[in-house]
Parts: sequence; structure tokens; C-alpha cells
Amino acid sequence: MKQIKIQILFLAMCGLMSCNTSQQKLSVDVYETSASGNKLQKLTEFSSNNEAVSIKIYPDSQYQTITGFGGSFTEASAYLLNKLSKKNRDIILQAYFGSDGAKYSLTRTHISSCDFALGKYTYAPIAGDKNLNHFSIDEDRDDLIPMIKEAMALSEDGFKIIASPWTAPPWMKDNNDWVSGKLLPEYNDTWALFFSKYLTEYKKEGIDIWGITVENEPLGNGNNWESMIFSPQEMVDFVNNHLAPRLKADSQRVKILAYDQNRGSELEDWAKVVYKDSVSSKNFDGFAVHWYASTVDWFPESLNLTHNLAPEKYLIETEGCIDAEVPHWQDDKWYWSKEATDWGWDWAPDNQKSHHPKYVPVYRYARDIIGCMNNWVNGWVDWNMVLDKQGGPNWFGNWCTAPVIVDPEKDEVYFTPLYYTMAHFSKYIRPGAVRIGFENPDKDLMVTAAKNPDGTIAVVVLNMNSTSKNIKLSIEERSIDVQISAQALQTIIVNSK
Repeated sequence: MKQIKIQILFLAMCGLMSCNTSQQKLSVDVYETSASGNKLQKLTEFSSNNEAVSIKIYPDSQYQTITGFGGSFTEASAYLLNKLSKKNRDIILQAYFGSDGAKYSLTRTHISSCDFALGKYTYAPIAGDKNLNHFSIDEDRDDLIPMIKEAMALSEDGFKIIASPWTAPPWMKDNNDWVSGKLLPEYNDTWALFFSKYLTEYKKEGIDIWGITVENEPLGNGNNWESMIFSPQEMVDFVNNHLAPRLKADSQRVKILAYDQNRGSELEDWAKVVYKDSVSSKNFDGFAVHWYASTVDWFPESLNLTHNLAPEKYLIETEGCIDAEVPHWQDDKWYWSKEATDWGWDWAPDNQKSHHPKYVPVYRYARDIIGCMNNWVNGWVDWNMVLDKQGGPNWFGNWCTAPVIVDPEKDEVYFTPLYYTMAHFSKYIRPGAVRIGFENPDKDLMVTAAKNPDGTIAVVVLNMNSTSKNIKLSIEERSIDVQISAQALQTIIVNSK
């Protein structure tokens, strides 16, 4: 009888202290992409080692809500898909938007032409057409619109689209040119109407645009391809006095994002103007940023300042890519090697050289996304989804790399390691997820974590070391031992039950 009483007491204490061993181990699924060849490979076995990095997750410590991850619909990408066989076209779109693919949830496209188009064009080509009676999106009907609609048909959860203009029609600008120049004051209302007509015409095609940026790279792009210049105050005045009233009058429900250029001190300057008071910021839903100011730095100070000035508004990375590089074809090793350079490699002055070193392409993507997430960014959008072996088509010759490279002449497709890198985030961190706290004592590992709407927790770990690392992942009293390979990106899904 005494032994029975002791057993009952022990069981009662276990109930109070949660010492049931079946509740001590986390239930996880582990997916890895690595330099050694894993490509979103599901791992089930891990070697044993007593030395492990203790990573603790704190689900109750919550930060920003995630809008999504994805890439951009460009005329270049859409044109290339049209050059491929139906089989390969479907493979690519399924890989990006299908339920078994990367499940992109946040995307971007261009309003009229950009450098990744076959040539320069505008939806309003008739000079002096202030009422835009000749406005037409026919330029997009052969390639861009079909690509978006096919992606929509494949996406079970749907995705958001951000649209950005590179320039107003030249006839609306003070230099009458595609490049640089400013919007003439007499066309403020016409340019606002242009946005509204674009939204309406795309809606007629069954495509809802979720958000717009007022101008892609309002600081300019070195007078290279389509661009138009705004100062922060000019953008505030245009939005509050022209764009927002027009959109409201036309019952257009769309998010308006400011800036849309690089992080760093310039972002801080813009944030201080746009968010200076409730009157200035009233029609802005957030900020859009790019990553080109540095290969290695995500500028956490400027991201935090922008967030802290308006914590309730969006902060979305709308563009990033491996720029100034012709893609390496069927060469996974290159994407894991410290060989890539960026647009600043050749010209950066001595005081900026450290921002533009040679780097590992996979690391640049993974580091930046993790760094952004850990500093209040709630969405991250890659640039072109598909490019050819030259890194185009691009009418200016501004060659870049994309996650998927194709050879349209031979009807061949190459999924680079960058595709799998993006999928580690887009597939497993879903819209509505909330970034949560963590503790990571290992400075050689990068970590971020988010709790999904379905209750699962996604922990993303980047190991840039040449050796594997053992990890003890714990949430409250539960834990599990896993291992991440050398030079690897890993997503650990902690199941909700």
C-alpha cells in the first residue's frame, strides 16, 4: 500500500511539473539546403555530439506580423516563359506558386516599362493627353498579364502584388526624357489618374493590386534606365494632395508605400520627413526599401528608426538580386563560393569599399532576409523570377542573376541554389505569422523564428562555417537535438501538437 501511495504522489507531482517524458521532446520537421548538395532536403537522422549550441525560442515574445515573401513579375521573366515549352513553363510556375513549391505570397511588378523589359514603353504614350483618354495596358497582354494570371490559378493561398512605376511618361516630366527629371506640377493630377487607371485596368483582368510604391528609386539610378526624381517632401505633397484623393474618389483600395530605395542614412532622412507628424504620414501605409547600398550590411539602425517612427506601418523589402553578374549556368558551387561582386565593386570609394566585397550569393540572400526579419521588416521580395543565361533580357544591358535561369533556345531550366534559399522562408513562414523571440549564443550562426497562423513555429538557421554544428533547440521545457551541415541553411518546423 505504501508503494502505491508513493507512485500516486509521483504521478501527481509529474502532472504539476510537466515531467511526463513524452512531453519533453519537441516534434519537428527539418529541411536543409547546403553546399554539399541538399536542396530543401528533409532530414531525419542526426549524429550525436555532446557539444551543442543551445538555441531557445520564446513564442510569447512577439514582434511584427509577416506579410509574405516572394519575387517579381517582370516583362523579362514573362517573355522567357513564353519562349519555353509548356512543360517547362508549368514546372517553373508550379515551383514558385504551387502547393508543393515555394508558395510565394508577396510579389511585385512594374507599372509601364523598367530595365527588365524588352524596351521602353508607357501606358499613356500620347503627349498632352491630360485625361488619359488613350491609356492602355495592351503592352502587358502578351506576357506579363498571362504570367500573373497563371500564377494566381496555381496559388492555393493567393499572393499580394505590389506595383511600382519607374517613371511617368516623358511628356509629363521637366526633361521630357525616360531617365531622371521631375514630374511637372501641371501633371500632378494626371499622374495620379494614371495610377487609378492602372489599378482599374488590371482589376478588369481579374488582377487585384494590393499595394503601390509611388516611385521606384526616387533618388535616381545614375541616369541609366527609366527613373524619376522625388525629394521626400515632394513625395509627401504628391501623395497627400493628388494621389490619395484620386484613389479615394475612384474607390481604389490599395496600400501606398513610400521611398522604395536603399536602406541606410538616406532611408532615415526619408522616414523623418514622411513620418514627421500625423498630417504628413496620414496616407502612407509604410515604407519600401532595397538592399543595394551594401552586399553585407542590412543597416539595422535605419530599419529600427523607420519602424519606431511608425510601428503600426509596413516595412517591406521590395527588391534585391545578385546584380552586376552574368548568371553561372548549372554551377551550384559558384552560388556557394565567395566569388560574386555587386554594382559597387568597381566604383565604390575607399570609405565604402567595405560595403561591396566579394560574397557568397546564398549567404547574401539568407543573411539579408534573416537580418531584415530581426529588425522589423515584415515582407521580402526578390527581383526577377526568371532570367536567361546572359542575365536578361534587359534593354539597357543591366545583367543580373535570378533564382531560376533558362536557356530558351534549348528549352532548359536551371534552379539555382537561390531558389531553394528563398523557399526556406516563403514556403515555411506564411502570411500572418508573427516573428518571435529567441536566444542564440553562437555568433557564427544566424537565426530567426516566427509562429505561423496554424500554430507551427518556423526556425531558420544559417551556418556559414566550414564545419557542421549541433543544436539543442528548446521551447520552455521541451527540446530536441538536431544538426546543421557545414555551409547550410536550415528551416526547423516545430509542430503545434
